[in-house]
Parts: sequence; structure tokens; C-alpha cells
Amino acid sequence: MFDFQYYAPTRVVFGRGAERRTGQLLQELGVKRVLIHYGGGGAVKSGLLDRVAASLDQEGIIHTSLGGVVPNPRLSKVREGAALAREFGAELILAVGGGSVIDSSKAIGYAVAEPEYDVWELYDRRRTPKACLPVACVLTIAAAGSEMSNSSVITNQDTGEKRGYRNDLCRLKLAVMNPELTVTLPPYQTAAGCTDVLMHTLERYFTQGGNMELTDQIAESLLRTVMKNALILRDNPADYDARAEVMWASSLSHNDLTGLGADGMDFVSHGLEHELGGMFDVTHGAGLSAVWPSWARYVYRDCLPRFVKFARNVMNVEPGASDEETALRGIAALEDFFRSIHMPVTLRELGVEPTEEQILAMAASCAKGAGGKKGTAKLLYQADMAEIYRMAL
Repeated sequence: MFDFQYYAPTRVVFGRGAERRTGQLLQELGVKRVLIHYGGGGAVKSGLLDRVAASLDQEGIIHTSLGGVVPNPRLSKVREGAALAREFGAELILAVGGGSVIDSSKAIGYAVAEPEYDVWELYDRRRTPKACLPVACVLTIAAAGSEMSNSSVITNQDTGEKRGYRNDLCRLKLAVMNPELTVTLPPYQTAAGCTDVLMHTLERYFTQGGNMELTDQIAESLLRTVMKNALILRDNPADYDARAEVMWASSLSHNDLTGLGADGMDFVSHGLEHELGGMFDVTHGAGLSAVWPSWARYVYRDCLPRFVKFARNVMNVEPGASDEETALRGIAALEDFFRSIHMPVTLRELGVEPTEEQILAMAASCAKGAGGKKGTAKLLYQADMAEIYRMAL
């Protein structure tokens, strides 16, 4: 076990109809002017945006809104939102949506707080922020865990780069979470969300040392719970309890709880997927399931005890004749699970077939974004990343 610090300051209000309390909860924070940030027409058509706005009106909170956030949220929308927030005098950004909307809101928060700088400099690792306008959310998708994390991911459409940035300044003041709001999600989005939740824990699980028994058991329980309920939602999308389990798992998977005491976080699969998202605009969770099996088969020998433990404790596979065989059975079992919820396990199944030139470009960009190397299960460099993309074809 290694020493650690744990910081999870977000207030969570969870349950049926929770969004109707948004105004009251923001009033308790002393907020008077709010920019409501959202994605497509779903929040409007469902009446959610009206319910949230009405709750703000009831508390005398003045608000304006900006929609149009898309999956793999764009830097151009962040800049538009920052300009609007400054002009309006917003004291808080309220994200009504999923991870993309929350990530965009966090980036707007950074941009508004330090208007003298270009916000992309943060994501390009050229400076460190000193402030961020407060952010809150009404969550509509269980996936990214951005509601309780210190990270956000933005795509620069001018360069095709998709970059993540982590800093505690952007942690949300409030997360309003009603599992009912996720019932209308298309099955593909529900499955992709469950995959993202799994991956946030897997990225913390496959490490080389320092692991705590309690942390491991929390992580393994979360993984089993999400897989169980993903199958329930595949067959019965309206199951409230399954929706609630996955929504809470989404938050716990990315608020650092499942990696405490370990020697770091791997997140190579996320880095590889970010390049796919930047180049091909794929759904994040589906991109993760398409690259993870190849990443796992590339690194498992260097992290064999963890892969064996995963195979036994999470995937419940029969032990093989050797630890290596057991590890491979565990990888194959998760691959089969992804197929069972209709997630791709190769790039072709994802719908993309990058050329060798594109593979080399993605690997170079991934390595650059990671400072040349990345990984805790196995330290990987640009050539390794390119080979994983090839294996994933």
C-alpha cells in the first residue's frame, strides 16, 4: 500500500425527481446568476430543461442557456460558452446532460476564470490554472463519471486532437442525479456508458504494486455490479434499480475511490481511444471496448498477477493450467461480455479501419499527449501504441 490523498468534495443529491430541487440546492450555494449548458434536443423535448429552469425561477435565480454540446465536446463550443458566461455575468455553470456537457462546462469554467489565457493551453499541458468558475450538474447519462471527477476531455476540431486534463479546481460543487432521466437512452448509449464505467475502474485496477485489499474489493465489486446490471438493462431498459446501480457506479468509478493506495493509473486504453475519437468521432465507450482487448493481450505478461486476480475474482473463470492461461481466459471473458451488450471488440466492429499512416499519426499524437510514455500495467511508448492499434484491427 502506498500513501495517498483523497479529495471528493462534490455534494450528491440522488433519487427520483431530484432535478426539481436544483434551484433550492443552488440557492443554498448563494448563486444568483447561472449559465445552463446542455447538449441536443433531448433535454428540451423531455421537458427536463423546463423543469430545471422552473426550479431556478422559483428561487429567483437568473439564468441563460447554451445548447449544442456534442459527443467529444468541441473547443469552439467552450469558447462560445465562455464568451456568453462573461457577458451574462454567470456565477456558476450548470451542466444538464452527461459527460460531454459536464466536460464542456468545466472547460468553460476554466476559460471564464482566467480570460487572459487560451483555455486550450491547459489541455495541451502548456500551463496550470489558478481558478475555475463553479460548476454543477443535473446528470442524464451514467458513463463518464465527470460529475465527481477532477478531469475533463475536450476536442480541438481544428487540429483533430482530443485531450484530457485533470485538476481539482474543476470538481463540481453539486451533482443532481435521478436515475429516471436515463431510462430513455438508446440501448447503444446505455451499453457504451456501462463500458465507460467499467473502464474507469479497470484503468485503476491493473497496476504493478501498492494495492490495498479494501480498494481491490471495492473495485471488483463495482465491476461485477455494473456487468450484472448492464445485462438487466439490455433486456429491461426501464428497470429503475438497475439504472440506479449503474448511475452510482459511474460516480464511484471515476472519483478515485477504486485506485486508492495503488501505484498510479494506467489509462493507456483511454489515451488510445481519445485519438480514435479525435480522428473518427466515435462513441467513447464503444471505442474503449474496441481497443481494450488488444491492450490487455499486449501487456498482460508484464502485469500477470493482476490479470489472474481479475480473471478469478471478477470474471469468475475456471483456472487454466498456468497463470498465463488463466489471465487470457479472463481477457476473453470480458471480451465476450462486451459482445453480449453489443459493444465492439475490434476497430472494424467499431466501424473504422485506419490506414497505417493514420495508425502512426494516432500513436504519435497519443505519445505526445502523454509526454512520450504512458502506463502502469506496462510502460508503453509510441511504437507500442501503434502495435496495439494494429492488433485491434
